[in-house]
Amino acid sequence: MLDRLVDPLSQCLTAESAKRLLKLRADPRLQARVDQLAEKCNEGTLTAQEQTEYSSYVSFGTFVALLKSKARQLLANSSGA
Repeated sequence: MLDRLVDPLSQCLTAESAKRLLKLRADPRLQARVDQLAEKCNEGTLTAQEQTEYSSYVSFGTFVALLKSKARQLLANSSGA
């Protein structure tokens, strides 16, 4: 289902926007929070509120990872053409 959502977005990518997307990273403060929640999740100590927050980050991360995958495919296909 997520791939079906990402596919139309990926068709809007140009080589330049794909390159910029691949450079996208979370800011250090956000990454630290995600890492903290991941550790607590692995330990089984997340509160219900933290679980909801962490789940949102994981879902968004999956979405971005799929979009980056499409960007890599676009760049590979354009360089091989």
